[in-house]
Amino acid sequence: MTELTQNQRRALVVTALAVLIGVGIAVVPGHRGWFDVGVYHGAVNHWVRGGGLYDWTTTNGYGFTYPPFAAVCMLPMTLLAWYPTIVISLALTVAASAFVLRLLVDPLARRAGWSRWFTFALAACLFAALNPVRDTVSFGQVNLLLLALVYVDLWLLERGHRLAGVGIGLAAAIKLTPAVFIGYLLVTRRWRAAVVAAGTTAVATAGTALLVPGASRQYFLAALLDTDRVGKLAYVSNQSLMGLVARLHPAHPNRLLWLVLVAAVLVVWVVRARQAGRLGDDRAGFALTGVVGCLISPVTWVHHLVWVVPALVVLADSTLPWPPAARRLRRRLGIGVAGYLVLVGGVVWLWANGGGGPVALVGGNAYVLIAVGLLVRLPVAAAGGHPGAPDGAGHAGSGSAGCPDERTGGTPSSRIGGASASGGGSALGTVRGSSAASPARVATTISRSVRTSGRRSGRDQIV
Repeated sequence: MTELTQNQRRALVVTALAVLIGVGIAVVPGHRGWFDVGVYHGAVNHWVRGGGLYDWTTTNGYGFTYPPFAAVCMLPMTLLAWYPTIVISLALTVAASAFVLRLLVDPLARRAGWSRWFTFALAACLFAALNPVRDTVSFGQVNLLLLALVYVDLWLLERGHRLAGVGIGLAAAIKLTPAVFIGYLLVTRRWRAAVVAAGTTAVATAGTALLVPGASRQYFLAALLDTDRVGKLAYVSNQSLMGLVARLHPAHPNRLLWLVLVAAVLVVWVVRARQAGRLGDDRAGFALTGVVGCLISPVTWVHHLVWVVPALVVLADSTLPWPPAARRLRRRLGIGVAGYLVLVGGVVWLWANGGGGPVALVGGNAYVLIAVGLLVRLPVAAAGGHPGAPDGAGHAGSGSAGCPDERTGGTPSSRIGGASASGGGSALGTVRGSSAASPARVATTISRSVRTSGRRSGRDQIV
């Protein structure tokens, strides 16, 4: 019998994992029947036939909740019947997911010397298993398309492109929540990109207002302020700070408490975002911004939590090489795996019908607590030291020299065994420079360097 090649064994692993996850998705309750794409399709068709965009509702009272520019982008739906609309929605979601995963995972695979297709395939399987991803797909939601638009700007920023900001601007014009990334550009002093993003949003919004003034007026003066249009704030699917507060007292949520919590997480985010910008780690900065957007939004349904996925990748990245040698990194990896399993298992749905006591308080808000943990403890790397960044990445004038690096606890010039941000002349730089380096070789080089630098680098800052 012929022995299987390495690639054949990898293909079998991917196939087995994909089948296992596929069967799980098919069997586990939670199929949403393309509900949201049905809302888009129904509202936009109603609109082009002369009805009000925000007047159309489903039989249970749900209607279109996005700005009119989003409806303009969805006008091609009027040319399609129901089932072709679902197919196009799925195709766009898969394409957006593939782009985001490749952007996040491929540099990590190249750095570690792993098979790029195998790493991508495994990441895709793990990605598909997440509860927020499953819900986004089965609802027919636009979340992953917006995530892709925003992460186009990460790709452009890392390359110093003049168009950086356009993706964020378009995403914010389609749905308000991604506008928090304009805040990140401002906090990190990326003035040009912030102006491009804000200008893109303004042009798209103003242009739509000129084209359809009635719908724009109805949205900004009425529909935007009506939170009842999107559902009950206390429903367990609302995994935002407002959802947590509302579940404490569903009849009368304490809005002052909510504002205090929002202010607190914004302070933490500003401090951490500035740190990421100063160190040139936009991957961590974008991840932190996606997390804070979920927390501060009054309504963050479970399917909105796809914005947390990049933070999970950054967290996993910070524990490389695997298996981690340091106990601190093993603990961090264990916590990350536990959080991932909670997001896969859909734990919050156990309290879909409410419940009291401390267990219900923790379990029913599990995703909120994971987001808070990521906001506070997500590691940030020095400029050029992030494995996801291309060579020489980091914005001009980031001023990272001498700044502490949370991934290692040292400065860029002392990250691991005296490696500089560019890795020039160091053993680690030599390994990184070769895409064919084996994980074993990387592990050996890093462990040798850590033994000489770990005593002086204060590496235990981050759990």
